Amino acid sequence: MLKSNNAEKFLRLRNEFPVFTFEGFDYQYSDKGLRIQYHFNLSDRYFFHPTMIIPGKEFFLKENVGENFMENILFQIGMVEMVSYWKAACSPAIVVKGYNLDEEQVKWWKKLYFKGLGEFLFLNSINISEDDFVKFQCQSGKSLSPFRLGLQDSAVIPIGGGKDSVVTLELLHSQPGNIPLILNPREASKGTVKKKGYYYDSIIEVHRTMDPTLLELNEEGFLNGHTPFSALLAFVSVLSAVMAGKKHIALSNESSANENTVSGMEINHQYSKSVEFEEAFRYYVTTYISPDINYFSFLRPLKELQISRIFSGFPNYFNVFKSCNAGSKTDIWCGKCPKCLFTFIILSPFLEMPQLVIIFGKNLLDDLTLKQTFEELTGCADAKPFDCIGTIEEVNLAICAFLKKNPEAEDFALLQSYKEKDVFIRYQDEDLTIFLQSYDSHHFIPRKFELILKSYLHV
Repeated sequence: MLKSNNAEKFLRLRNEFPVFTFEGFDYQYSDKGLRIQYHFNLSDRYFFHPTMIIPGKEFFLKENVGENFMENILFQIGMVEMVSYWKAACSPAIVVKGYNLDEEQVKWWKKLYFKGLGEFLFLNSINISEDDFVKFQCQSGKSLSPFRLGLQDSAVIPIGGGKDSVVTLELLHSQPGNIPLILNPREASKGTVKKKGYYYDSIIEVHRTMDPTLLELNEEGFLNGHTPFSALLAFVSVLSAVMAGKKHIALSNESSANENTVSGMEINHQYSKSVEFEEAFRYYVTTYISPDINYFSFLRPLKELQISRIFSGFPNYFNVFKSCNAGSKTDIWCGKCPKCLFTFIILSPFLEMPQLVIIFGKNLLDDLTLKQTFEELTGCADAKPFDCIGTIEEVNLAICAFLKKNPEAEDFALLQSYKEKDVFIRYQDEDLTIFLQSYDSHHFIPRKFELILKSYLHV
């Protein structure tokens, strides 16, 4: 974990760029699809115009996307899209033109910016309170009201190309009318839906393009770091669901995402995948967009280890799924990052070593260069890796189960001293079968979907 002491830079940039403005947006909607462009302004010195394109599909319902609804949802998407650009200088004031935010909305957005950028603040050594982080100033009295919508009792399923969304797609595929959604398609996500028989005309695609000016600022040394991408996906999925006439949005976030990344601190790389965000987002959508939209995570009751067990029963996807961020552009497992090692470990109790090597290209548990990452994943370091990974408990349970099945593996480079560690002593006698039957009741899954999930757990 590499921290930078950017506290002084943070204060200097806030002083130099005191205001960030959400100028507005424009859009064009036709049979060819929807094109959106946002307009952001950093203290009248830098201007950003990111775009988003949703190609037209025959199943889109034009009657659902009238001007008033589009104005509402596109504004909300812009509020979260803005985070990526605002964070370059973290201006103390954000001016919102065109629309008004009530007091409750302001609190909601302040929380999202602060918690969604928790990793960004931590790794840049920035210490500031949620209240002081940013102030919203609205220059319009125009409020946006929620809409009633006539939607089908079926779901949009966001697909990222990893094992979690594979499981959701497989388990919900039999439900009539469900369709995949892919934000910025890559080979893994496209390959996943093709394996299930979905092609271009039967999926929702969203193409998001960053403004190159932001990349230039990054090169010049402005502030940079992780943003709550899943929050952006949440708002985009609402737009997509309404365009397709679907009531439900079935995410693939699991209960493991609730664990904080830094022990003893409320800093979670996966905040916008957590049940805390999910509950807050559901309330926001009902109150300010539409009470007819049902956003939930289908896998919320499960841990990553349980999802891996289910995924191991779908070998058809072994050659297409990818969860590696570093290798996403080239559609590979890089074999060097925390996500690669975590996925290798979490699958190891359920797949044989030759199959794991075929998937990842090598035995990652025998790679000494991953020693520090291994220490972080198992809880032997101060913080977990800042990545979308499971809990410390299930990582150790997976390793212990793997060693029981493969006792010769204790000679692997990363496991040679593992049996001497406190974590091994703590977890070696845990019953994996009992863990695999656990079920987190804090979720928002509709009954008909929950019955499907439980049938795979036998609970």
